[in-house]
Amino acid sequence: MIVERPATLRLKKIAAHGFLLCFLALILFPFVVVVSISLREGNFSTGNIIPQNPTLEHWYLAFGLDYTRADGTVVEPPYPVLLWMWNSIKISLIASFGVLAVATISAYAFSRIRIRGKAALLDSLFLIQMFPTTLALVAIYAIFDGLGEATPLLGLNSHTSLILIYLSGVTLHIWTIKGYFDSIDTSLDKAAAIDGATPWQTFRFIFLPLAVPIMSVVFVLAFIGMINDYPIASVLIRSEDQMTLAVGSRLYLNEFRYLWGDFAAAAILSGLPITIVFLIAQRYLVSGLSDGAVKG
Repeated sequence: MIVERPATLRLKKIAAHGFLLCFLALILFPFVVVVSISLREGNFSTGNIIPQNPTLEHWYLAFGLDYTRADGTVVEPPYPVLLWMWNSIKISLIASFGVLAVATISAYAFSRIRIRGKAALLDSLFLIQMFPTTLALVAIYAIFDGLGEATPLLGLNSHTSLILIYLSGVTLHIWTIKGYFDSIDTSLDKAAAIDGATPWQTFRFIFLPLAVPIMSVVFVLAFIGMINDYPIASVLIRSEDQMTLAVGSRLYLNEFRYLWGDFAAAAILSGLPITIVFLIAQRYLVSGLSDGAVKG
């Protein structure tokens, strides 16, 4: 039996807690700097961490409200930040639910239904997913530019086109959910078949309730990846009213002026949807990540 002295154990606890506090401070320091910039007067990236004359001007503008300065000057919002954020949330939610639906049904088929060449197909999908979508930006632009001549709904500057591209990132999530389904005992399938359940009924009433944790993980990961996407959205979306927040934020920093304060407020505001989604799904994330790591 290993016995440690109380003094040694106390020092180890202090060292561990000190390391964690320093690590958290290191991670949070950039966020603190961004908050400080959003509260400074003017649009400057340099200055004290604690603003000398803090102002909410940049936050008013980020929320689309006019701001009246002390000298009576009324400043109007330069860009529709809330509209951009709504576009980001709308596109990400629709695409995430689409990815979740396709990935869940496909994973069940690969896990429980006998398909000729299933292993080769899964390996092929995995290899394709290894190449980032950004490598195909030129091809994506050409394809949707051509489709736009037939129907604007599937052309450039369309949210539908962007959603369709995001749906192509379903492959990795199929593997994740399949690993979860492979860990479920096959006796459940046999018991359901004996009771007269069809494969769809087995999937709907048995597997779906059990897969809620891993489905939450897939939804959160897909949502975070889509709402933060810049390369694909910047190629397809052109008009200001159709932009997502990631694409629209670049307008704050151009060669003629750098609105650092307004940009900082918009950047902090962009993290609000991710935080809300994470808080809603957090109780499922730990179990979902651990169970989804099991590969059959």
